[in-house]
Amino acid sequence: MTDQTEPDVHTLTGPYVLDALPDDERARFEAHLAECAFCTTEVAELRTAAVKLATQVSTPPPPALKARVMSAIEDVRQLPPVVAGQPPTAVRRRIGRRSVFALAAAAAAVALSGGIAIDQYRDRTAAERANQQVAAVLAQPDARTVHGTIQGGGQATVVVSAQADKSVVVLRDLPELPADRTWQLWMIDSGQTAHSVGLATGDLTQVITGSTAGMTAFGLTIEPTGGSRTPTLPAAAMIQLA
Repeated sequence: MTDQTEPDVHTLTGPYVLDALPDDERARFEAHLAECAFCTTEVAELRTAAVKLATQVSTPPPPALKARVMSAIEDVRQLPPVVAGQPPTAVRRRIGRRSVFALAAAAAAVALSGGIAIDQYRDRTAAERANQQVAAVLAQPDARTVHGTIQGGGQATVVVSAQADKSVVVLRDLPELPADRTWQLWMIDSGQTAHSVGLATGDLTQVITGSTAGMTAFGLTIEPTGGSRTPTLPAAAMIQLA
């Protein structure tokens, strides 16, 4: 397949990079690509540009962008007019590349906005699920709320339901710790045995399932990153639950 028999094949580099070619045109272009050094180079450049555009966009595009792009595609000429004094192929390649970069930018922005929307949906769903779990504990008939201060600053609130064997721990305004330290949460039973129920690097609202019924105190300690098997004393907070 040559330039003489397929004069428009060079204009397919952009749609090929964006995976916008139907199967028959993709097969035709890939056969041409094996013989054309210019198109091979242009495909590589456009792929690099598309990746950079996708990673450098920092704000989501307006919701109507995709509709505008899809609508405008029908009005874009496949081939530009021939300009006097310039070879037709050179003009086609120069103008075609500029149009393709614009299309690549729009496609990257649309793809990125889709990823942002998915992430936002997941974050919102997780937050809603957490709120429902907290509300379920607070609604228990035996739910009891206790408060305590944290050494060095901050507040701890624990809502306990022995009936549901769940508790809600709320930590606020915690002092900042060194990079190699973390907060560790404990539930202490009547035999004074501490059971680890999680780690925190900052403010936290956490639902604890199990390790609640029969517990007499909640403790908060500062531990090495990754936590400890037993609490390091003295504790930053010790709140009596019973």
